Amino acid sequence: MGIYSTLWNADDWATRGGLEKIDWSKAPFYAYYKDFDIEACAIPGARSNCNTISNWWDAPSYHQLSPIQARAYRWVRLHHMIYDYCTDRARYAVPPPECFAGI
Repeated sequence: MGIYSTLWNADDWATRGGLEKIDWSKAPFYAYYKDFDIEACAIPGARSNCNTISNWWDAPSYHQLSPIQARAYRWVRLHHMIYDYCTDRARYAVPPPECFAGI
């Protein structure tokens, strides 16, 4: 496994069709990773070892949001999300599997 990052001009699709302007005066843009370590499954239940509780985030209490958390999550999406690749049919005629998680 590895980490791959890229930065590109997304003025025409990731900025609500150009409504959110990129402030190029803040360039150069940097990203860095330090001590990155993650253990996860792309889709719950995809592999049998993804259903263990060896990590705290695998515990059943973290499998879904509480009603209060779900309401807060919907509010954040409604008021702060700029781009959702799950609804971008121009780029993804068939949404990626994680888009069907029902969140």
